[in-house]
Amino acid sequence: MLKRVSHVYPTGDNEGVPSTCIREICLLKDLNHRNIVRLYDVIHSGMQLYLVFEFIDRDLKSLLDKLPGKRLPAKHAKSFLWQLLQALAYCHTRRVLHRDLKPQNLLVDNNGVIKLADFGLARNFSIPSRVYTHEVVTLWYRAPEILLGGRYYSTAIDVWSLGCIFSEMVAGVPLFAGDSEIDQLFKIFKILGTPSSESWPGVEKLQDYKKSFPKWHYNEEALMAATSPMSEDGVDLLKEMLRYQPETRITAKTALGHRYLRDVLMQPPEVASLLNAQTQTTTSRESVSEIDSSEL
Repeated sequence: MLKRVSHVYPTGDNEGVPSTCIREICLLKDLNHRNIVRLYDVIHSGMQLYLVFEFIDRDLKSLLDKLPGKRLPAKHAKSFLWQLLQALAYCHTRRVLHRDLKPQNLLVDNNGVIKLADFGLARNFSIPSRVYTHEVVTLWYRAPEILLGGRYYSTAIDVWSLGCIFSEMVAGVPLFAGDSEIDQLFKIFKILGTPSSESWPGVEKLQDYKKSFPKWHYNEEALMAATSPMSEDGVDLLKEMLRYQPETRITAKTALGHRYLRDVLMQPPEVASLLNAQTQTTTSRESVSEIDSSEL
């Protein structure tokens, strides 16, 4: 099996090994799941620390970039969502939040197996919730409770992120692509509506919530347009994953039982064949172009 040496950290300075490195090592050593990248070894050599992972040379972002419309066929998107929900349910049962889910942190092998990677921001959580750092999750996939300054959060932030990734896999574009925190919030509000104490009890107590926010209403038409060509059942699951109130947002475990996933393929569809088909299509188009040019 191929292995990959990654995350090389200097250990000779006064500050020692970075806390993110120690955190990642501790978490990965305790996690053993088909859909979580495997850490094989930790090597301390001289002034350096090396983490040895299983080798997967493709992430979801690079895969999408190679496909027509940057979107996955329905069966692949459904399989990836199923696998990622299983991985999240596993992590959450073991009291681990990933906190930085995005396409670049999801590795995909040729057999269609997708894995959570880069646990540098992950951490164990406790009940009741502790105060956590504000700056987690890449902007486009960041849950509204974090954007609004919430310091107490739970597994629901990972579910929101995965919902955004799910939409992107199907539609080919990020669902909420803001260029700043306030722009990100407004892009969410324009589709899901501006939250209020009625739709999200307690939202007005969040640090960055403003009563002066523009008052947008829930826009079903905009959601359907942004997620096209997602099926009706897929949109229904997505809505559950994007509920404003974290306590009512669907959990990863519950999402696995949603009707959208009832016909998911237990054996992941291969990615290699998907890429080969795309390569053949591109080659055919190039050949046609050459013929057309020669006839001019």
